[in-house]
Amino acid sequence: MPNKSFSLSFTKKIKRFSKTISPDPDKSISIRSFILGCICEDISQAKNVLESEDVLSTIKCLKKLNYKIIKISRGEYKIFGKGVGSAFTKRNTELNFQNSGTAARLITGLLSTNPGIQVKLNGDNSLRKRNMSKLISLLSMFGANFYPVGKKTFPLTLVSSEMPIGINFTSETSAQLKSACILAALNSFGTTNIYEKVASRNHTENMIKNNRETFKIIKNDYFKIFGKKSLKNFKIKIPNDPSSAAFFTALTLLNEKSYLKIKSVGLNPRRTGFYKILKKSGAKIFIKNKKIINGETIGDLIVKSSKLKPIFSSAKEFSTMVDEFPILFVIAALTPGNSIFKGLEDLKNKESDRINEMKKIIQTLGIPFEYKKSTVKIKGTKKKDYRGKTLKVPSLKDHRICMSASVLALISGAQTNIKNFETVFTSSPSFLRIIKQLGGEFEKK
Repeated sequence: MPNKSFSLSFTKKIKRFSKTISPDPDKSISIRSFILGCICEDISQAKNVLESEDVLSTIKCLKKLNYKIIKISRGEYKIFGKGVGSAFTKRNTELNFQNSGTAARLITGLLSTNPGIQVKLNGDNSLRKRNMSKLISLLSMFGANFYPVGKKTFPLTLVSSEMPIGINFTSETSAQLKSACILAALNSFGTTNIYEKVASRNHTENMIKNNRETFKIIKNDYFKIFGKKSLKNFKIKIPNDPSSAAFFTALTLLNEKSYLKIKSVGLNPRRTGFYKILKKSGAKIFIKNKKIINGETIGDLIVKSSKLKPIFSSAKEFSTMVDEFPILFVIAALTPGNSIFKGLEDLKNKESDRINEMKKIIQTLGIPFEYKKSTVKIKGTKKKDYRGKTLKVPSLKDHRICMSASVLALISGAQTNIKNFETVFTSSPSFLRIIKQLGGEFEKK
């Protein structure tokens, strides 16, 4: 059940801290573990699963598709795989993905080539506003149909392809679309060729790469999926989420005389653009205990207060830090000089219009924020005391905006009220507990 709605108020600046934390497990990998586990052969096991609303919605939808998933203990699950193309449900069953765009796109991809499927696809108010035209176009290439014809948003009815055949697909910046294509391809006849214009998250590829009859890398930007092959079961311990860790990293960098150790963070090179770009700007961020588990790089992050230089990010870097731009805007606002972010056109089609919503918040503090032709320019300030200012974040139901505004409030001291803060639990149920652990004060209303 969704969490009860509440607002959060911040009135005090955070004090210096020196702490060790474990952020929430990775949401992207958690969701993929369940989806892929269901179409593997035999039983797969997943540990350190993120038990957030988005992940729980994924499990609920998979159970409606006649898959068996059992919770063993906190964060540990058994997934009873039935093989590729094994989904089954009554006609017109409704799958409600709630707020999860990842689950919506990936499960729709999975079902699009599973013959005999006719389901209603739905979500919460936020998800129903998100444009699904690229997903529809992609899966239509496999022979799937969506009704009403021409409608680009949920709710939609999916009628799966009865004779899916592999396609050629060029992936741009969305790892979700690429993963949807992979999942559709797994149950299609023949070969699907996937080309990447920009290297996006590759968690799905990492999870199937040991299936050599199914998956073959031709070169860095080109791989093949051979359909109608079986997938091996797996055991996975999910790393902690680098996107969730980013907010605590920002809080440490911006706060005076502070130190933070963040344990067992996923450091997949396609997810660490946030950390790389900050290091270029002078951030004291170090990696310790680095290792590779299940094809994913994991390590501890050491973060120290830093005097930062202005940030510059190119369009090529977008996909490696797509979720972190709201908090990057906060860092830029409180860093003296002109920071520039390019190639942000896809950022407006998230849970909210993240560019313009962050623009409103930052401009409230009197900090210049310009958005033009997919480029953001922020003229940052060295001032970090805004206790005379008031920030109000409306009911956006965007977890990244809520968390970014929290960091801004704790550093600036601005009187801040954030509505519908419960939406943070879609990705980071431990966020407030960790904020409290670091000494941050807030009031629930």
